Amino acid sequence: MTEVRRDSLGMSHVIITAVAVVTTWIIHEFAHWSVGELLGNNMVMTLNTSYPVNAVYSQPWHEHLISAAGPLITILEAIVFYFLIKKTNSRTFFPFLFTCLYMRTLAGVMNLINLNDEGRLSQALGLGTFTIPFLVFGILLYLAFTVVQEKNYKTKHIVITILLIMLFSSILILSDQMMRLTIIKTSL
Repeated sequence: MTEVRRDSLGMSHVIITAVAVVTTWIIHEFAHWSVGELLGNNMVMTLNTSYPVNAVYSQPWHEHLISAAGPLITILEAIVFYFLIKKTNSRTFFPFLFTCLYMRTLAGVMNLINLNDEGRLSQALGLGTFTIPFLVFGILLYLAFTVVQEKNYKTKHIVITILLIMLFSSILILSDQMMRLTIIKTSL
C-alpha cells in the first residue's frame, strides 16, 4: 500500500510560520545590532530596526557595514534552510526560506519610499538604488523557486504560506512602529 502524502496546512503550519517570521526578523536585526556593537557603536535593537543610541554612528562608514550585515545574514539563513529542505524533504522549513524572500522583497519595494539596507548600500557603492536589492531578490527567489520546483509544492501550500507570512510580518512591523519595544539596548 502506498502512503499518500498530505499537504499539511493545519495549526502547526500557522505556528511554524509565525515562528519563522519572528525568528527571521530578530536574526536580521541582531546582525545589524551586533556589527554595530563590534564597530564600537552603542546600539538599540527593536523588532524591526537597529540604530545607534545617540542616532549617529561613531564613523560614517560604519553605516554601510551595519546595513550590509542584515541582508547578508538573511541570505545565509535562506541558504541554510534551502539545504535543510533539500536534505530532509521537510515542508516544515519552507516558511523560513520564504520569509527571507518576502522580507527582502518588501525592503526592496520600500526603497521607493525610504531607503532600506540594500538600497543604502547600493547607493553608497554608486550602483543606483535598486542594483543590490535586485541582486538579493534574485538570489532568494532562485532558492525559493528551486525548492518549489524540485519538491513539487502545491499552489495552495505556497499561497497559504505567503498569506501567513504577510499577516505575521505586518503584525510584527506595525507592533514595532506602535510600541517600539526595545529588545537590546547598550548604555552609553
